Order: sequence, then structure tokens, then C-alpha cells
Amino acid sequence: MIIMGVGITVLAVLIIGVVVARKVDGDSTNYLVAGRQLGMPLVAVSLTAAAVDSNATVGNTDLTSSYGFWAGASLALGLALCLLLAGLFLARPMNRMRLFTLGDFFRIRYGRTTEATASVIMIFAFTFLLAGNLVACGFLLEYFAHVPYSLGVVVASALVLSYTLAGGLFSDAYTAVLQTAITVVAAVALIVWVALTYGIVVPEGMGPFDLEQLTSSEAGAPVNWATLIALGVGDLVAIDFMQRIFGARSPKAAQRSCFLAAGTTAAIGTVFALVALTASSVLGLTAEDGPILYTLLGEYAPPLLAVLVLSGIVAASFSTASGAILATSAVTVRNVFNVRRTEITGAHDPLLRWTRLAMLPVVVVGILLAVRVSQTGILLTLAFDLMLASLSASFLLGTFWKRPGARAALAAAGVGLVSRLVFLVLTPTIYGAPNDLLYVQNPVFTSAFDGWATLVAGALGWLTYVAVGCTAPRPQAETDTQRIELYRLYREQTPSGFAPRVRTAPAGTAPQAATPAEEPLPAGL
Repeated sequence: MIIMGVGITVLAVLIIGVVVARKVDGDSTNYLVAGRQLGMPLVAVSLTAAAVDSNATVGNTDLTSSYGFWAGASLALGLALCLLLAGLFLARPMNRMRLFTLGDFFRIRYGRTTEATASVIMIFAFTFLLAGNLVACGFLLEYFAHVPYSLGVVVASALVLSYTLAGGLFSDAYTAVLQTAITVVAAVALIVWVALTYGIVVPEGMGPFDLEQLTSSEAGAPVNWATLIALGVGDLVAIDFMQRIFGARSPKAAQRSCFLAAGTTAAIGTVFALVALTASSVLGLTAEDGPILYTLLGEYAPPLLAVLVLSGIVAASFSTASGAILATSAVTVRNVFNVRRTEITGAHDPLLRWTRLAMLPVVVVGILLAVRVSQTGILLTLAFDLMLASLSASFLLGTFWKRPGARAALAAAGVGLVSRLVFLVLTPTIYGAPNDLLYVQNPVFTSAFDGWATLVAGALGWLTYVAVGCTAPRPQAETDTQRIELYRLYREQTPSGFAPRVRTAPAGTAPQAATPAEEPLPAGL
């Protein structure tokens, strides 16, 4: 019954995704940013579905049951913090720039070399995000349908790829309506059932008000803070979140969507953490026997509730995986291989065609990583751990601070990425779990450095950006190039989306379009 119920949900998602694919109409603007037509409700549910994925639910409950509320809930709360910060500082200027991908920002702000470098790092990090969501789907099929884990990962990948390939961001946004509705209803039903059946039981020292989890190293404070900061700040460089913000019909809609999604994400994450604390305390469930949420739903919950919650997990995982596939493929094609869209009527749009083709290798890499590292919360956090160290300073500070140039951005990316990867290789644990990804045994770094690795690498990246930005300001040539790149970007839009500024002409002469160097820059640039 459980698998049949989840299967019906998956089928509904597929049908919606394929039906709305006709909106693409052969145009990469429609495919990548939904024609910039999405209203606040669609953007808000799309952002929520992307944030409340398997990592914020399955990963959350596993970590909470083992280490306490802040160890698990930080996954969802960190994402909620990210959405809040995006709404406060980034949603309006990013939407106003009319970008196709986040890589476009780095090209306009810092130049082609930085664009390619940042894009490669984002692609590398987002394979971890994709893999983390495939892991949860693989475990679900293995636990409830007795399908081999690796085969379950492949099946889930194929299903997500089918509608993403067809409809891009349109399919992602419209399927998110169903996905978010199921997730919200499931969270409410789950907490009500747990409260009425067992009460809300919080073990001593593991609850949300036991703040030693944020102040004591013995209680895991470095790891918990690393999770909050990596997701809250590092996730600002999220190519899937930003893709949805670019698709909003106005800066105001983009900002309000972020605020609404932040509140919903925080609430759902808190619910799942409290459920995990109760399950571990009352029922003695542990993550050692498999995902604790799956055990609770499979062995204790009413079948209908299990179907509802698991459908929500699968739906949310599909949404995040879909956004990761779309955004990663678009960045690969547009910002690494420099493919642009065409405005020639009747011509095949090369950006659309190659983005679709690029999805195949992206999915294959995600599958391989999910099979190799079957961890949910860790893969998500590690993805934005890398973003925090290498790109967050050049993105967040660079949006408002004009002085730093490409040298600052490249130096910060190099120092942050190298330091984080070195710490990764030398630290025996990752967010409390054994480092099965890549570990070189050494006598210097112990598990006590876990968490500090994130914070130190992030600090090194930010300090490098500020130091180089202060001592080596952006040359005038970069500013001139930036204006030209903005002009080219705007000219690449659909005819209705761009109207070049007209230079005031003397009486009796025809008005002329402004040159690229005369085009005004968006606020903050």
C-alpha cells in the first residue's frame, strides 16, 4: 500500500511536469527561467520544495536522534536562514539583473576567467546536492519495496530527469505546488499523530532549548554552527535557489517568496526534529538500523500517514533534484562552454538544446556519487561548505562592494577551496559521521577538528577576498568590460524583455541607442 500510494504521487508529479512542458515553446528563456513569468505563490512553493528536501527531513531526523535538536534541525534552519538573507539582500538585485544562471553574475561582475572558475566549483558542489537527494529515494525503495539501493537511485534519477528534461523551470515550479502541499500537510499530520500517540518527548540535553549544543564542544557546538553557517551563508551561492529567483516576474515577488519560503522551511524542519527526538526517546529508534524516519513510518505509523509523509519526502527530493539537474546543466553549457541563446526566428536555440543534452552526464555523476557515499545530510552540508569557503564572499560582498575585482574573487576561490578540501582529506569525520568520502590518516587532525574545518576554511576565503580587495582594487578596464557584458546580456533577452536606453538627440536628428559603455549598471554594480 505504501509504495502504491507513493507511486501515485510520483505519477501525478510526472503528469504535471510533462503537461506544462509545452510552455517552453523551444525557447531557452522559458526553459531556464520560466520566461520570467512566475508569480509570488509559484516562486515561494518552488523555493520551499527545494529547501525541504530529503536532507532536511530524513537527514534531519537521523542527526537529531543521534546528537540532538540542533544537530539535525540546523539543516532546515540553515536553509531557512539562507532564504531570509536572500530576501533581505539578494532577491531584488539578482532578479533585476535578468540573469539566466548564477554564473552570469560572476562573468558580469568579475570577467570570463572568474565566471568559468566559479562555475566549475558550483558544478562540483551541486553534484553532492543532487546525490544527497538520490540517496534518500534509494533508501526508500530499498526499505519499502525491497529494491536494491543502487537500482532505486537509478530509478529515482530517471523519473526526475524525465520531466525536468521536458519542461525545465516551468515543470519544476508547477510540480512544486503539489510537492509543497503534500509536504506541509504531511508535516502537520505527522506531528499531530506523534503528539496524540506518544506526546512530544525531548530527552534531557537534546532539545531546542538545551543551548549547550551551540556553546559546548563536547555537545557538538562546532559542528552545529558549521552546519548553520555553511547552509545559511554558503547556500546563498545556490544555483537552484537563484534560478527560481531569476524566474520571478518582479523583484518584489522574488523577495516576498524568499520570506514565505524561509518561514515554511523553518517550521517543517522543526517538526521533523521534534518527531525524531520523540521516536528515539519513547521507541528507542536509532539511525544505526537505517533512516529513523523510515523505521517510524514503516513499523509504527498508520499506513495512510506513512503514505502521506513518504510522498512528501519523495516529492520534495524530486523538486530539489530537478532544480539541481537543471541549474547544473545550464551553468555547464552557458558559463563553462559559453553557449548563448539565439534570437533568430525559427532557429533552434543552442542553449536549450545543449542544456538538455548536458543533463545526462550530470545525472550519471550524481548517481555514481550517491552509490559511493550513502549519506543524506552530510552530502547537502558539504556541498554548501565548499560554497561558503570559495564563492560566498565574492558573491555576497561583491554585489554591494564595488572595489574588489577579479583578483580578489579568484584568490578567495583558490584559498577557500584548497583549504576546505585539505581539511576534508585530513579530518576523520564529516559533521559527526565517518569520512567515507576521502580520508588520509594522519596524527595532526582528529575528529575534534570536525566543524572547525568549515569555519576556518570559510574565514580564510572571506579574509582573502577582503584583503585582496582592499590592496588591489578593480581596474577601470574591468568596470568597462562589466558594462559591455551587461549590455550583451540584456540584448540576449527576448525582444519584449529588453529596451536599450535611448540617448537624447539634438533637435532635428534621430534618436540613437546608447552604446554599451553608456548603459546604466543595476544597483550595487
